[in-house]
Amino acid sequence: MSAEGALVIAQARRWYWQRISAMVLALCVLVHLAVMIYAVRGGLSAAEILGRTQGNWGFAAFYAIFVVACAVHVPVGLANIACEWWGMEERTAQWFSKAFSLLLLVMGLRAVYAVVAV
Repeated sequence: MSAEGALVIAQARRWYWQRISAMVLALCVLVHLAVMIYAVRGGLSAAEILGRTQGNWGFAAFYAIFVVACAVHVPVGLANIACEWWGMEERTAQWFSKAFSLLLLVMGLRAVYAVVAV
């Protein structure tokens, strides 16, 4: 396979993963908004909400999926922006976006852990 063919396949895979992660994110955002509206209308305080999340591993699993979907979705668009707007080379943009994805993943999962386990 030529280098150009490999690049096209890599771009197609990134497009695919961004679309799949967008579907997961859309569902997660809808559930998140519904839960927030329910909590606010129910008059729950921040302390009461945190009290309900501590030790709730279902909550942790849902938000971990949310975080992973973000970590998959964001780097694809970020790499495109880095190439098209900032003039980065493809390889540099991919490295940059993967590093940012790792940062999102670590910070997001750390936040989920802090809300559930601490």
